[in-house]
Amino acid sequence: MAELVRVRTLTEQEGQSLQRIVRRSSTNTVRFRRAMMLLASAGGNSVPVIAWLVQADEDTVRDVIHRFNEIGLACLDPKWAGGRPRLLDCDDEDFVIETATTRPAKLGKPFTRWSIRKLAEHLRRDVARPIRIGREALRCLLLRRGITFQRTKTWKESTDPDFDSKLDRIEYALTERPERTFAFDEFGPLGIRPTAGACWASQGKPDRLPATFHRTHGVRYFHGCYSVGDDTLWGVNRRRKGADHSLAALKSIRAARPDGAPVYVILDNLSAHKGSKIRRWAARNKVELCFTPTNASWANPIEAHFGPLRQFTLANSNHPDHTVQTRALHLYLHWRDQNARHPDVLAAQRRERARIRSAKGIRWGGRPLNPAA
Repeated sequence: MAELVRVRTLTEQEGQSLQRIVRRSSTNTVRFRRAMMLLASAGGNSVPVIAWLVQADEDTVRDVIHRFNEIGLACLDPKWAGGRPRLLDCDDEDFVIETATTRPAKLGKPFTRWSIRKLAEHLRRDVARPIRIGREALRCLLLRRGITFQRTKTWKESTDPDFDSKLDRIEYALTERPERTFAFDEFGPLGIRPTAGACWASQGKPDRLPATFHRTHGVRYFHGCYSVGDDTLWGVNRRRKGADHSLAALKSIRAARPDGAPVYVILDNLSAHKGSKIRRWAARNKVELCFTPTNASWANPIEAHFGPLRQFTLANSNHPDHTVQTRALHLYLHWRDQNARHPDVLAAQRRERARIRSAKGIRWGGRPLNPAA
């Protein structure tokens, strides 16, 4: 008759360790079940009884007992090497990532972006370095390496030779003289047409707006002024942009600080903003014009406030004419100045600020001016 399978005599330390694992049943399940097998065998139970106790196969119980007799408590932590062996090494994965982030046209392909299917096929047919990888494995690899499918962005690099000096002047006005700093810009063109947006509605039954391609009302431009210190926004709608309307806006800014002390106005390089008549008036009335660098309108703080203006007055609207549209715009401005710190307003400003600064995150856009500093 074959000898019964049973654990060897436990040492005092081994017995205490096994009892501690069994009492703490919240530990690793594999360690808990294996510790129960060993203690049950040490208590004189046969292999079939132990298998019924822990709901395991009898061969599994025998293997655990034999393994304990050979290496001791180390058998509680099996060295499993489960899963299919890797088919791609680190160099292959780096090559896949490099290919995925390279424009297909550079690799001789007649399209502008990769799909998962096209990328996997290209890797498989690459003569120099063929790599066989399934679409799901490729998708998981890209996600693991932080490569996602995103919309591309466009931007213009500023060629202004006075780029840094202009930004320094604007930064000085915003940080050192915020209570006397204003921003001015035009927003538009504002046409009369149904504009899609978002609103609450029954599921599957979105609110619908009529579609039209007629432009019989002309356009308007909102000439907006923003006080940095007071966090207030005001303005009027005009039929066109022009030096006379820009001068009227500057006069309203000057009237907001009638004490005669200098004020700073941040505005872009539109020709209607920098005519000789405006410059002479600004010099006589102590209004310092701080022009943004070329192709750097993101430096004007009023730009972030045009996002909420678009979201809360134009999106999801169907104004019949410019009179109604202008009235709605001024109602929003009145509400906005009374609720300047409203969470919805702040959130819309952050989204707009991120949008206009995402192209080149410099100075006030996210990345530092000099990363090496």
